[in-house]
Amino acid sequence: MNIILMGPPGGGKGTQAKILEEKYGMVQLSTGDMLRAAIAAGTPVGLEAKTLMDAGKLVPDQVVIGIIAERLDQPDARKGFILDGFPRTTAQAEALDRMLAEKGLKLDGAIEIRVPDEYIVERITGRYTCGKCGAGYHDKFQQPKVAGVCDSCGGTEFKRRDDDNALTVKSRLDAYHAKTAPIIPYYDGKGLLRVVDGTQPIDVVTGQLTGIIDRSSR
Repeated sequence: MNIILMGPPGGGKGTQAKILEEKYGMVQLSTGDMLRAAIAAGTPVGLEAKTLMDAGKLVPDQVVIGIIAERLDQPDARKGFILDGFPRTTAQAEALDRMLAEKGLKLDGAIEIRVPDEYIVERITGRYTCGKCGAGYHDKFQQPKVAGVCDSCGGTEFKRRDDDNALTVKSRLDAYHAKTAPIIPYYDGKGLLRVVDGTQPIDVVTGQLTGIIDRSSR
């Protein structure tokens, strides 16, 4: 199975991708992780990306596609992949289609984890972590069993990311709606779009995703 997970920042794509990766043996392809790995490995595309980044330039779509293409040639990708964070634009979606066709591969689905903006703001602005071990918590959804004491390590100092504030989150959501949301009708037009309700608990969302994948793989 080869799928794309789509949805707003903070919508749970990364969490669900890791669960699906473990369940089905698929590989999660995060463009950021792949870019860093290609640079560290000194691959031709990685070196090109490093040169651009060192010059303060954005990495163009064709370089990102090249990095994904290199990653798909590795043996562990043969069981299928989950693209997380790419494509972000219609142009990237079209470039991805061309690259997969050249490799004789295809997408089996593009799954949108749909979460309204107000839920995203609440989720992200309420996040905090243990300053000692990094365990994650939330003001509303996941508080320590004992107030002020980390469940994992007993630490008593907690911290929040500076960018986990309402203004920054709304700015990221505006960018998502302007640039990335248009790929949803692109995949809908190809008959590949599936939608799950991302406001549900993690295990319920996982159940919806696995149901889609199981039906598609029959």
